[in-house]
Order: sequence, then C-alpha cells, then structure tokens
Amino acid sequence: MARSSSGFVAGLTVAAVAAVSFLAYQASANVPDTLGKPRASASPKAAASKAPRDKKNPAALPAQSGAGERVVYSTDDDRVWLVGPTNKVQHTFKVTPGTVDPAVGTYAVTSRNRAVTGSDGAEIEHVVRFTLVDGIAVGFSAAVNGSTAAPDSTKKLGGIRESRADGNAMWDFATIGVKVIVIQ
Repeated sequence: MARSSSGFVAGLTVAAVAAVSFLAYQASANVPDTLGKPRASASPKAAASKAPRDKKNPAALPAQSGAGERVVYSTDDDRVWLVGPTNKVQHTFKVTPGTVDPAVGTYAVTSRNRAVTGSDGAEIEHVVRFTLVDGIAVGFSAAVNGSTAAPDSTKKLGGIRESRADGNAMWDFATIGVKVIVIQ
C-alpha cells in the first residue's frame, strides 16, 4: 500500500514557516533603528519622550514619527497612521490597546494571520504582529463581531483592536517587513 507524502510535506512546511518567523523576530531585535541605536525592547514608557503633536488637529501625523512607508502607532493617543512611501497619510484611526504595550521604537511586521482565535477568546481577523513583550505577541487585529471593547485588565493581552474596516486597511497595507514605528 503506497503512503501519501502530503502530511509529511505539510509538517515540513509548518516547521519551516515557524523557523523563519522566529529567525526574523530575532534578527529584527538586533537591527539598528534609523538613528543607529538598537531597537527598543520592553521598557517603561516613561523613559521615552513624546513626539510633538498638532494641537489643532490631533489626527495629524506626529512630527518625528519616522520616514517612508510605515505604520505609526501612538500608545498615548491610541491611534494608528498608515503612511505611504512619500510620507503621506493614507489612513488614520483610533484603536483599543491590549494590556501589554510595546516599547517605543522601530519594528517590522513579522507575521500575519487572516483569521484566528485571540488570546482573549474572541474570533479575530486580519492579525498583523510586530513584536513580543515578555513572550506576549503584540499586533493589530479586528474582532469578527466588530467589538473594540477594552480588554480584561487582569490578563496580559497584546492585541491592539481596530474596527473591521480599519482592520481591512491595515491588512492591505502592513505586509511582512513593513516598518512599525511605536511612539508615545
């Protein structure tokens, strides 16, 4: 009786994707940011200075938030900007952060999933991850039921929730390797 090799090949494929994702994460932690300093790691938010804001237009892209194509995420403002290669904002929106904030710094999108169950048990879609903080995956996602309710503060959750429409925009924009700039 002949055996099918499809299960073996699928297993090898899963192992290869996991290995590449792990290596990409390790490499991204050691790549200098645009100022030549090592990338940020988990550290208190208070240590970083806040990027200047336009007081007349709070949705305006903050100064000193990088250059070129990037996702800018403000942990203080709970806002995201999707910025094109010519520094023009293509989309901006409010988010509901998880209970674990990433440190201020430069990251890159390391993995994506079309649909999974979130660590809070909610069905989520368009998951775009960019770092780990103390073993907790941090990234953007949209709840399939449309909820952007505040997370359970007793749990360590790295999901940054966005509306389904904003999740679609993030999914289309933030492919593997796209810069994610975290500011206060």
